[in-house]
Amino acid sequence: MDQIIGFANAVFTPIINMGAAPMMVIILTVIACCFKVKFSEALMGGLKLGIAITGISAVIGLLTTAFSDAMTKFVASTGIQLTITDLGWAPLATITWGSPYTLFFLLIMVLVDIVMIVLDRTNTIDVDVFDIWHLAFVGLACMYFGAPLWVATLLVVFIGILKIMNSDVMRPTFNDLIDAPGNPMTTTHMNYMMNPIIMVFNKFFDRFLPGLDKYDFDAAKLNERVGFWGSKFSIGIYLGIFVGLLAHEDIKSICTLAFTAAVCLELFSLIGTWFIEAIEPLSQGISNFANERLQGRAFNVGLDWPFLAGRAEIWAAANVLAPIMLLESLVLPGNGLLPLGGIIAMGLTPALLVVTRGKMLRMIIIGTIVLPVFLWAGTLVAPFVTQMALQVGAFPSGLTAGQLISDTTMEGPVEKFLAFLLGNGCTNLQYLLFFVLALAAYFLLFMWYRREMQRRNAEDYVKAGICMPDRLVTGSFAAAAGDSDTGTEASPE
Repeated sequence: MDQIIGFANAVFTPIINMGAAPMMVIILTVIACCFKVKFSEALMGGLKLGIAITGISAVIGLLTTAFSDAMTKFVASTGIQLTITDLGWAPLATITWGSPYTLFFLLIMVLVDIVMIVLDRTNTIDVDVFDIWHLAFVGLACMYFGAPLWVATLLVVFIGILKIMNSDVMRPTFNDLIDAPGNPMTTTHMNYMMNPIIMVFNKFFDRFLPGLDKYDFDAAKLNERVGFWGSKFSIGIYLGIFVGLLAHEDIKSICTLAFTAAVCLELFSLIGTWFIEAIEPLSQGISNFANERLQGRAFNVGLDWPFLAGRAEIWAAANVLAPIMLLESLVLPGNGLLPLGGIIAMGLTPALLVVTRGKMLRMIIIGTIVLPVFLWAGTLVAPFVTQMALQVGAFPSGLTAGQLISDTTMEGPVEKFLAFLLGNGCTNLQYLLFFVLALAAYFLLFMWYRREMQRRNAEDYVKAGICMPDRLVTGSFAAAAGDSDTGTEASPE
């Protein structure tokens, strides 16, 4: 095992150390060249992806910092104390990448993806190497709570397989949301593993409160009706003013916050289109390869989630949920986190968008219901995060010794509880029993959700007036055809 870990570090460390953007430039360029894309075009796509990642990170940092400052002032004005410092996702990514086991888990998941493709169990080529840290975090937490490496690896592989399966069934929804039929972009990002839980509540609304949708509002339609007053600019201004008032800011600070939010929402839309442009050379290369070598088999390209960033619902819901999460954190039993760095709930709102398809009222209500899961998970792993930060030399210098750190909206909160139960279950039979029951519920819920997504995708295919293809996309249209097994998709004529 040590030799495998050493090999993983030798292969990936030089690339990882370059940072997310250069790393993705190299990976996308190399993969495109492997599919016989001209080098200049492959490099162009890789550079565009690196630019998009850098741009989206900068805007996220700007927005998060602005809201974090407002929340800090709110805390100062009320005197409310919660003991765990919320750093947001970026420092936790740095901390996780500081562990050599993260590269080991990366190597394992690369092999898993290749095996699944060869065995025709997925059509997704996962190129989002950087975000493996979310899954690695689960494995590392499992080890912290008491599991040996091989047990943690089994958990990582199990969840990783489900993530890849999920990427296949989500792709038709992504195409619809970005209005790009046939586009191969999808994602294996951990935030979408909240989809099954969100689907339960979404089905509840379908069954018992369908009339709620009559009062829903859509950012795009609102923009068409009222022009600028329904634009992303305006939505940002409204929400910035709301949060500023909550923090008891002065007029100047409220205006700054409002205009910052307005700019960020508009830039998210612009940068989101860069991801689509970046993947075009690889998309064409994959299409050509599939036609020549795999009888037209269509592959999906697993990217980071921000290619959906152009949807205003993500950010509108996140900004509405920000003060809600703050209020919940103040009264939630068992919570030790005050939302600051993770106040913009990026770990939740993309999943809400996919499952509800942008129904804002559902996104906000369901988000309000499930946010406590994130707060509890962040509180649960705080001792682990703090210890790991100290071990890899990434503990924030501005904090006092003994201060716990974590993230309020880190992706994969349910998986953190699985890691806790399995880690403790390695030495405690009662915890092991709880883990088995929790894992069974987790798996069965995912399979139910997957079948619902298959059915929804098939219905959309029929509504579009397109004949069912002979070869079915993995996990997408099998249910409607009476086939629950996997397959592949041929692009409709």
